[in-house]
Amino acid sequence: MTTLIIGAGGAGNVCTKKCESMPEVFGKVHLASRTLSKCEKIQSECENPITISQIDADDTQAVIELINQVDAKIVINLALPYQDLTIMEACLATKVPYLDTANYEPKDEAKFCYKWQWDYQDRFVSEGVQALLGSGFDPGVTNVFCAYAQKHYFDEIHTIDIVDCNDGDHGHPFATNFNPEINIREVTQKGKYWEEGEWKEIEPMSISQDIDFPEVGIRKGYLLYHEELESLVENIKGLKKIRFWMTFSDAYITHLNVLQNVGMTRIDSVKFQGQDIVPLQFLKALLPEPSSLGENYEGKTCIGCIFRGVKDGQKKKIMIYNICQHQDCYNEVEAQAVSYTTGVPAMIGAKMILENKWTGSGVFNMEQYDPDPFMEDLNKYGLPWKVIEC
Repeated sequence: MTTLIIGAGGAGNVCTKKCESMPEVFGKVHLASRTLSKCEKIQSECENPITISQIDADDTQAVIELINQVDAKIVINLALPYQDLTIMEACLATKVPYLDTANYEPKDEAKFCYKWQWDYQDRFVSEGVQALLGSGFDPGVTNVFCAYAQKHYFDEIHTIDIVDCNDGDHGHPFATNFNPEINIREVTQKGKYWEEGEWKEIEPMSISQDIDFPEVGIRKGYLLYHEELESLVENIKGLKKIRFWMTFSDAYITHLNVLQNVGMTRIDSVKFQGQDIVPLQFLKALLPEPSSLGENYEGKTCIGCIFRGVKDGQKKKIMIYNICQHQDCYNEVEAQAVSYTTGVPAMIGAKMILENKWTGSGVFNMEQYDPDPFMEDLNKYGLPWKVIEC
């Protein structure tokens, strides 16, 4: 058995090292990326041997050939969201289960939604192939937290606030914790939340509030649109409102405003010295590589869900959350916590499939499966969670 991982960034590094440490589950591990040197670095740091190769994940036929070459039994997609559909096509052609951590978005439009991938439902069903979408932390673990709360704590969940705080310090004036291009596209598009059956759109970063994060304290969170909202409104019964909040430092906001004002966050091409360049892609080349941030990163992340609803006729409010220390992650797998909190759930999601705990043909979001075995593995593999009454 071979587990094929595509993508050798921060999350790919974590997922690879977690998978290769469990050959009884994942068998052989093959890591592929557009940049072979990233694979070589991870390969040199693994305790067990892994194989590596260069791959253009935009090329479906190349991915098909790689799947067949390594005899992959599952594909874990940790490449860019632009490549989700080409890799899904390759998995359909080879009848191999597919897993990713972020939904598809086109390169030429700063927009992400599940429609493009949900449209594959009938094809995956007819071919008898399983696709698991969004097996990162948010989306991913946050979806599982919602399913777990629905199963064990509520008869009806009325409101969900997904809250994400990175209270760490990487020592750089401005850097992003995952791919800068994807990160900046995400936070500069319009915010959106769901209330009473309707989507409500707001200007980017125009709504904020103070949030009391356990073991961190009060931090300002900004309302963003995040893809897990789209599937959760379909799968959580009784839901009346759901929002997503993320914290940013004042320095981050200041830098982002300046970059937007001077046009450096544009995703259309401009002429520069006779060549076409995309300003955001140029900015990405100037910023620190997210996988390089771990060594000097201090502090912690706190990510969770605040639920309000009803149990046995009584109003109830709880929070399920995880605390992850940057330095602990670096000491274990040479990564910062944002990469760790994405890479570990990707491994666990693949483990659920390979152990036949999550089965079926079609395209699935995380909350559609039994949350209990996934929650158990979070505690086993580095992302312990807590439940508190609010």
